[in-house]
Amino acid sequence: MPSLLDSLQDRAGDELGVSSWVTIDQDRIDAFAACTGDRQWIHVDRERAARESPFGRTIAHGYLTLSLLPMMNEEIGIVPEGVASALNYGSDKVRFLAPVPSGSRVRARTELVAALEKRPGQILLTLRSTVEIEGEETPALVADTLALLLTDA
Repeated sequence: MPSLLDSLQDRAGDELGVSSWVTIDQDRIDAFAACTGDRQWIHVDRERAARESPFGRTIAHGYLTLSLLPMMNEEIGIVPEGVASALNYGSDKVRFLAPVPSGSRVRARTELVAALEKRPGQILLTLRSTVEIEGEETPALVADTLALLLTDA
């Protein structure tokens, strides 16, 4: 029977799944602005954004969109059975490719790039998540993130 590491390595390059759509409405944008202190007008001033923004309305913070990845990847089920815990280990590369206008829906499409044993009982996953905007060709972002799996082994 192959080990968890072997099974994960065999899946490198595979799409792990696609999350449900998540609405990024103005309430979510305003709450993120309140948490981070990033109150740039293009995110929170509806009237000014309608007048001056090339998008005709407010847009989500790029980091708000990025911050939804753990929730969307949990729904996808990236953590296999036999894992005691999964920890956010950081990001290798993040690219914000298109703005997310307020009221848009986004979802994640996540692929397993690699699985490496850091030490016994620890497997480091590299995941590539593409956050799609409903009805748009260009994704909001593409991010290579790292998850450290702690196994019972």
